[in-house]
Amino acid sequence: MNIHEYQSKAILKRYGVPVPNGKPAFTVEEAVAVAQELNSPVTVVKAQIHAGGRGKAGGVKLAKNLDEVKNYATELLGKILVTHQTGADGKKVNRLLIEEGSNIKKEFYLGFVVDRTTARVVMMGSEEGGVEIEKVAAERPEKIFREYIDPAVGLMPFQATRIAYKMNFPAAAIRKATAFILKLYSVFIGEDCSQVEINPLVVTAEDDVIALDAKLNFDDSALFRHPDIEALRDETEEDAKERTAAKEGLSYVNLGGNVACMVNGAGLAMATVDILKHYGGEPANFLDVGGDSTPEKIATAFKIMLDGGQAKGIFVNIFGGINRCDAVAAGIVEAAKIISEDGKSLPVPVVVRLEGTNVEEGRQILKDSPIANVIMAPTMEDGAKEVVRLVNEA
Repeated sequence: MNIHEYQSKAILKRYGVPVPNGKPAFTVEEAVAVAQELNSPVTVVKAQIHAGGRGKAGGVKLAKNLDEVKNYATELLGKILVTHQTGADGKKVNRLLIEEGSNIKKEFYLGFVVDRTTARVVMMGSEEGGVEIEKVAAERPEKIFREYIDPAVGLMPFQATRIAYKMNFPAAAIRKATAFILKLYSVFIGEDCSQVEINPLVVTAEDDVIALDAKLNFDDSALFRHPDIEALRDETEEDAKERTAAKEGLSYVNLGGNVACMVNGAGLAMATVDILKHYGGEPANFLDVGGDSTPEKIATAFKIMLDGGQAKGIFVNIFGGINRCDAVAAGIVEAAKIISEDGKSLPVPVVVRLEGTNVEEGRQILKDSPIANVIMAPTMEDGAKEVVRLVNEA
């Protein structure tokens, strides 16, 4: 789960992490009132969307007076902001963060994520702050420093100090940087985060260390422990299909293409996306129905994939273990009954590859069904080729 920058900073503040003074604004009038309250020589007007790259896209403005705050707020509220993370459709700006300016001397990057290879939290730091860290990793990997944290003892002060020196913090700011890093780790652990990213982390002319931006992501599986965090969810920032799927116990990610995929198991889902791309297709989604599919669950998955007309074809790729192929087949038949008026067709061609538990029963159900545009494929490769061909010829 993601939250907005101003919400992230409010959490950081609770843990004693220094952040600039600021408040959210949902209207132009609120923006001006907050700026007047801050009474800062420079006021920062920041668009609040769940995506990075806002500065480059014109979503961060520096205002020197209240008139400029009003003009920038008017410009940004309601605007569709397109960044390298939003895709071509962009995201609508519904709220702003109005914040006091900072006297920046140097920008840094600092982040915590879970490294599943080592089963540890890894801290990453770089003196190349304020830019895309992925670009730094690709072009200047020697500029990124890492500290792996033993879960039994947590982040040790010497590790925080060591990375602060490696990141070339000014000598006068080393102690403050170390304290900042330790507090940020407390946020990561205390709030069950999956990612904490401060970019930029800045040292001011007064040698203060401040989180100028903040991005916090949370482990969905731990949200039951944090109802206060759950309450911060902004559903307008989430994909409607992904939200519906989550409520139904389905794992769905919109990939923007036109060949919908329904599989069981994340590994098979990624392999299916890869093979569709290999044969010239554009996957519309990643959809994992899990290992306990019922006909009703499969029918729901079909409704989600077909919603909005994005999918021009569907590839059902099931390897049944706990999942039963006959239940999947029955779900496809049920989906046709729900979606079409006559119950004998689906709006797009459906290519089905079934293997595993009750596979013969599943194939027989589809063979005996009245649905005209369901095509059986003997292998995953054959299925991918066929659905790409059908979509391209449509």
